[in-house]
Formats: sequence, structure tokens, C-alpha cells
Amino acid sequence: MTTMRYWGRAVRVLPVLFLLLALPALAVAKVEQSPQQLVADTTDRIVAALKAEQAAIKEDPSRLYEIVDEIVLPHFDFHRMASWVLGKHWRKATPQQREQFVKEFRTLLVRTYAKALNDNYDQPIDLLPMRTKKDATEVTVRTEVQVDSGFPIPINYKMYRSKSGEWLVYDVSVDGVSLVTNYRSAFSKEIRQGGLPKLIAKLAERNREAADE
Repeated sequence: MTTMRYWGRAVRVLPVLFLLLALPALAVAKVEQSPQQLVADTTDRIVAALKAEQAAIKEDPSRLYEIVDEIVLPHFDFHRMASWVLGKHWRKATPQQREQFVKEFRTLLVRTYAKALNDNYDQPIDLLPMRTKKDATEVTVRTEVQVDSGFPIPINYKMYRSKSGEWLVYDVSVDGVSLVTNYRSAFSKEIRQGGLPKLIAKLAERNREAADE
């Protein structure tokens, strides 16, 4: 299966990851809880929030982005994700370019998946057994998303514990295909063809167009 076909499928199920990773601030403080426990404890919270906000979202679609931004995104380390996505180009980028890329990359992910999240928040999710040491600072939480047609879709996400004790996501994979690797391959090609400034401008334009839809 090609990367394009993998990620066509991923667009439908990756929103569930945002649902899974919406960890409330109070729960983060309980460092004795495993990431899997945090996921399990908060899935119901996000489902309830989306159900409660449907009327508001229909009246003002931007409310969906506000919910995602408030509850989900603080638990992603977009800085680390962006640096890995750009690879060697990150090291060559200026501080301003890095800041701009992180901003546009973050917005891209939100705009790409927020609407789909709202359409898929009630999909059944199975949390699989953890394979990690008790005192590990990096873990992979494995899940399966049940779909109406076909086999369950395996979705894994990698997290690390920050110095403050907060668990943060730095990569996600769907059917074995890494989000970071997928974007790294696509962006690397664009950078080779036009340079990093052109890629940033292209992402910004795409995000502006999505905001106007």
C-alpha cells in the first residue's frame, strides 16, 4: 500500500487521535498515572464536550477550532514535531523561519483534522496493553479504532514525559505510517524545489484559504 493510500485512510481516523490526546491539565499533574490511563480517563470528557457543543459549532464553525485548540493542542509538542519534520533544514533555518514554520504546521494540522474530528468523535476506540517499563520517560500508546467497514485501524502515538512531568505527543502513526515521516518526505521535496521560505509561504496560503472556506 502506498503512502498516499495510507494517508487517505489516515485523514478519516487521525481526528480520533486528537480526541484521545485531549488530556485535562489537572490530570497531567498526576504523574503517577500512565499515559494510557490518562487517555482512558479523558476520552469520555471530550466526547461529552463535542456532543454538548454541536449546536454552537453549527452556528459558528470556528467554535470547533477553539475547542481543539483549548483542550487538545497543549498536549502536542509541535516544536519537536516541526524540528523532526524539517530534519536538516531545521538546523539551517533562522529563528524566525522556525517560529513561522511551527505556527503554520500547527495550523495545518488543526485545519486538516478538526472538521473530521467532529464527524468521528463517536467511533469506538480500543486501548491495547502497554509495552513499556514503569519508570519510562518515553512510551508508545497503542490503540485500535473500530470502523463500520473493514478491519480495526491501528493507531499508535509516541509520547515523552517533559521535565515538568507532562506527557506530550511527538509523533503519531496510522497503519504503521508515521505522521512525522510522512510530512518530512513531502516537505523535503518541496524545500529542494523551492526552499524553506517558499514552503512556509505555501503553508500560510493554504491555511488562509482554509480559514475562508
